[in-house]
Amino acid sequence: MKRAVVAMVLAYAVPGAGHFFLGRRGRAIALGAIVIFMFVTGLAIDGNVYSLAEARDQVITRLAAVASMGAGALYFLGYATGPHGSVSSTTFEYGRTFTLTAGLMNLLLVLDCYDIARGRK
Repeated sequence: MKRAVVAMVLAYAVPGAGHFFLGRRGRAIALGAIVIFMFVTGLAIDGNVYSLAEARDQVITRLAAVASMGAGALYFLGYATGPHGSVSSTTFEYGRTFTLTAGLMNLLLVLDCYDIARGRK
């Protein structure tokens, strides 16, 4: 169980690190690169990350913020460097969707690490 927890924490912190820890090097590189590419692309096309501060009483925005936080260190780096895009940009919502999707994909990788560590895969 300890191995599964370590793999999950690593997978959350850095996309692909949990799979690398578990010996799945090819999968780690491929899936980590996909999540990082999606997140960076989202910021590059004038996107932004959802934050709990902007959510206030909006349940959907809170869920989006939690999903975006699934990107781990990428989210916190993106949030710390400030807003990247402008709402008036035509690609703003696409960029936000990319960062949101990267977070959700990374959360799925965390669950995949759990399954691998427990011997289910």
